Amino acid sequence: MTESTTRDERFAHGLEVLKKVDGEAGQRVVDSLADISPELGHQIVAWAFGDIYDRSGLAPRDRQLVTLGMLTALGGCEAQLDVHVNAALNVGLTAEQIVEALLHSAVYCGIPKALNATFAAKKVFAERGLLPLGEQPAQGAAATSA
Repeated sequence: MTESTTRDERFAHGLEVLKKVDGEAGQRVVDSLADISPELGHQIVAWAFGDIYDRSGLAPRDRQLVTLGMLTALGGCEAQLDVHVNAALNVGLTAEQIVEALLHSAVYCGIPKALNATFAAKKVFAERGLLPLGEQPAQGAAATSA
């Protein structure tokens, strides 16, 4: 978008990006701000999605991996994780890849934060009928033969 783009045009563009990435969940967040901070809702749409999410430097799935890691690291962001786990699924990440990213976050963010993020993901997966996930073999485990 150019600097001469109007506020309404920036919002409309951001809303298109938001719908592609977050679907209805993102719109619900914006709608929930209407009676308390409509400007925050506007900035989420116009700036975060219209200006930042729509940049060409990272693919949408990569942006969601970064977002999941950051929200996990921050802690206390389970409501936002709910939206972004849905978004991650919407842009092509699998439930297994999301779980792996959250497992990886335990190393850098700590087990309690990784647990909270994993339980937020579990809620989304249950809502979308994705549970139970298949069991993944432990890495480095020796193969056994009978």
